[in-house]
Amino acid sequence: MQFFTVNVGCETELCYDYNMKNGRNTAGQFTEGNSGKPKGSRNKATIAIESLLEGQAEALTQTAISKALDGDSMALRLCMDRIAPLPKDNTISFTLPHMENANDASKAAGSVLKAVSIGEITPIEGSRVMGLIDSFRRTLELTVIEHRIQALEGDIEGTA
Repeated sequence: MQFFTVNVGCETELCYDYNMKNGRNTAGQFTEGNSGKPKGSRNKATIAIESLLEGQAEALTQTAISKALDGDSMALRLCMDRIAPLPKDNTISFTLPHMENANDASKAAGSVLKAVSIGEITPIEGSRVMGLIDSFRRTLELTVIEHRIQALEGDIEGTA
């Protein structure tokens, strides 16, 4: 049985919905937070392919390597993509001031802009670093707010 709150007909009482089946609402759509598949379920085609390939991985790998060595460009690309994949991210190095408060984060943002303007880092790298600085700034601000709240609560408890 599934119960839910409704405003029409039951006037916000809990009512049993006889039309709700398999996690779908009366319009036949899945309810919010329900994709219609159990957690961890896998695509049937993927499972079928994996079962066909089971136990053949070593032979298929050796065939791909042999074809790559014979000059097959697609097999060579496949092997190289597995041996030496493209780097996902490069490390960058430039001077960034120490940050302990929001004003320091502002100075750090200025140094990132300077590094981008002189070509020390690329604009994309600068954008990523600015995102990190902004996240750090927000964390600092939340920490300050939390300390203020704790101090106020301590003052209220002390006067009560």
